[in-house]
Amino acid sequence: MEHNAEFPCYGPISAAIQVIGGKWSYFVIAQLCRGSQRFNQLRRNLSGVSIKSLTDTLRHLEQWGILNRQVFPTVPVSVEYSLTESGKEYGEILLKMRHWGEKWNAKPLQQAGDH
Repeated sequence: MEHNAEFPCYGPISAAIQVIGGKWSYFVIAQLCRGSQRFNQLRRNLSGVSIKSLTDTLRHLEQWGILNRQVFPTVPVSVEYSLTESGKEYGEILLKMRHWGEKWNAKPLQQAGDH
């Protein structure tokens, strides 16, 4: 479908989808729904994520106003991440999406001839 004046909701929906457009965004938000975490805690809890991917994801979510980044003047410097109010609300939406997926056993329908 085209983006046009008939469907003004596409802009906000598109923006909301862009927040979790990256591979790790959902998982980072889900982890931070449990509470604030430091970088290495997140890295341990998200097995398989590279340092670069996690760094990029955290920057992306910070730019979208989903998380706070607090720097502590320790040696070495430590950084703690937490969800903003917007991020907490977004986490609730993701939880509802998860429940929908569980309820409907969401998966792609088989293509014709894939029997």
